[in-house]
Amino acid sequence: MFPTPIEKRSRSYQLTYQGLLPIALIMWLLPLIAVAVFSIRPDSDFTNGNYWGMPSSFNFFENYGKVFFESDMPRYLLNSVFITIPTVLGTIALSAMTGFALGIYRFKGNLLIFFMFIAGNFVPFQILMVPVRDLTVNMNLYDTKTGLILFHIAFQTGFCTLFMRNFIRALPFPLIEAARVEGVREWQIFLYVVLPLMKPALAALAVLIFTFIWNDYFWAVVLTQGPDAQPVTAGITAFNSQYRAAYHLMSAGSIVAALPPVLMFFLMQKHFIAGLTLGAVK
Repeated sequence: MFPTPIEKRSRSYQLTYQGLLPIALIMWLLPLIAVAVFSIRPDSDFTNGNYWGMPSSFNFFENYGKVFFESDMPRYLLNSVFITIPTVLGTIALSAMTGFALGIYRFKGNLLIFFMFIAGNFVPFQILMVPVRDLTVNMNLYDTKTGLILFHIAFQTGFCTLFMRNFIRALPFPLIEAARVEGVREWQIFLYVVLPLMKPALAALAVLIFTFIWNDYFWAVVLTQGPDAQPVTAGITAFNSQYRAAYHLMSAGSIVAALPPVLMFFLMQKHFIAGLTLGAVK
């Protein structure tokens, strides 16, 4: 039996897709591959203009050894950990409670408050840069990890509240009514009825917020300076010397800085996908 024109067209589309997919993958990975190759080049390659040729030698241990043992990179990494983890926990806890209040209770001004949370997501950070910096200076929070944590929580709560509120509204409301009939208090309903059902959403949101905060560069530069409070994204620029940049050390530091979000995603991949696709199929 000969294939129909529709089957031929479908087959041609499939072959085209299979042929273009490796090309798209290589193009997408090309910048990462270039950074990885830069990270093992000797400094002399950049001095001689050998950016894209074969490395004259492979200085993997030397370059990464300088990053870990001859720079402040370990301190920057610890700063990122001490900034990111409290921010993720604080944002998720606050947005879960706010989403519960906005998703379960019906009161006057509910929709207005919800829109206020959403509206904050549409304000460009560049507009807020000067007033936020002045506010941190006046509150003695400038160049501190505490200041960066508090403002990250404030900026991320709007998006997380939107996520949590919509997720909670999709939960079966008869469960909450049944708990109220049994005399369960509201805080117990949140802890023992709603929160266990939100685990996939919490995991997905934790991965997203962890990635956002760990990779943040804008607020790290605006609100901090120096190795005492700067996270790793801003600390990598410390490899710039007075006259030129140490590209091999910056590349090695970038690879090291990119590993925690990747590891976080693979550890939480199952829960992350479950949280994003929950409710897609009834």
